[in-house]
This record gives sequence, C-alpha cells and structure tokens, in this order.
Amino acid sequence: MYCNNCGKEIDDKAVICIHCGVPAGNQVIQTTSANDGDLGCLLGGACFLMPIVGLILYLVWNSTMPKKAKAAGKMALISTIIGVVVYIIYFAVIAAVVASEF
Repeated sequence: MYCNNCGKEIDDKAVICIHCGVPAGNQVIQTTSANDGDLGCLLGGACFLMPIVGLILYLVWNSTMPKKAKAAGKMALISTIIGVVVYIIYFAVIAAVVASEF
C-alpha cells in the first residue's frame, strides 16, 4: 500500500505513514454511543430501591449500552446485598430479644 500524502510504500496494516506521519486511511474508528454515558440519578435510585428494575435494565441494555447496563447491575447488586445484611441483622436482634424474655 502507498501513502496518500507522500506516495511512499507503507505496510498494509499501518495506521499512520512512517515517512510523513499522516493517517494512512485504513484505520478503524471506534465510536461509543452518545446514550452510553452515566446512569443518572433517577435511574440509579430506581435500580437501588427496586433491584428488579436494575436487573431488567442490565439485561435489556447489556448489548447496546454496556456502561449503563453495568451501572444498573451494580446498583441492583449493592441494593440486594444491603437488603440481605439488614434482614440478617433484624432477625438476629429479634432472636436476641425473644431469647432474653425467656
């Protein structure tokens, strides 16, 4: 392959010309979706307060918006873990109170 700018021969896989430094023209441009940014406060709160929403959004967005999907999944997982810990503490306190009455 030849450089479009200087005309010298360059490697077929070259991204830039080693002679003049101009892009070779065969580069692949990767773009991210404009919608794949931050999850946002409202959706983050919904995913935290209702983990099933986070799970559904994770499954729906996984292939199209991976950053948002990951954030929604994290919020749902954190909420679930906190809920389990709170229930364990709650039942331990109830068991301690019941045991102290007998």
